[in-house]
Amino acid sequence: MDKFDKLSGIAAPMPLVNIDTDMIIPKVFLKSIARTGFGKNLFDEMRYNRDGSEIPDFVLNQPAYRAAQILVAGDNFGCGSSREHAPWAIADFGIKCVISTSFADIFYNNCFKNGILPIVLPQEAVDVLMKDAEKGANARMEIDLEAQTVTTSEGESFSFEVDSFKKHCLMNGLDDIDLTLEKGAAIDRFEAQATQARPWV
Repeated sequence: MDKFDKLSGIAAPMPLVNIDTDMIIPKVFLKSIARTGFGKNLFDEMRYNRDGSEIPDFVLNQPAYRAAQILVAGDNFGCGSSREHAPWAIADFGIKCVISTSFADIFYNNCFKNGILPIVLPQEAVDVLMKDAEKGANARMEIDLEAQTVTTSEGESFSFEVDSFKKHCLMNGLDDIDLTLEKGAAIDRFEAQATQARPWV
């Protein structure tokens, strides 16, 4: 997993509430447990017509937002089923940070496990960031995880809270497997001692 420290990127505005995981990645695409290849189907039903052509009005189809790395969204983002494919699709598209007033708990925790920073801010702050995101590719937001701040293209800054352990994992690029591997030496010692103590096991 890539380390997350600071991010300067284009923010796409998506002021919809209750964006659920089936909207993020429809169930028809849940045919693989690989973490890659889902970005092309992110928000599939909102991005494409039935014939596969793009819907021009959808934000991520607009030239200014095709390279967006930040998503500013409405309340209760990531609700619905617990599918981990949702953060996989977001990450595979290239979005590294989602900002909202609230997230579904399972989606929120899955984001950290997949290198995505979910930021919770009050409605007033999200309104300011949404308006800033509407400026398009010329407006770049700054995310500083160490300082726990989001800064608009005009320099207005907002502080956010994040669990210290989740912050540590993101800043060091540690997913659940990496955390286990960090304890590799201790695990090896335990197994050696267990084999000596109970060789019949």
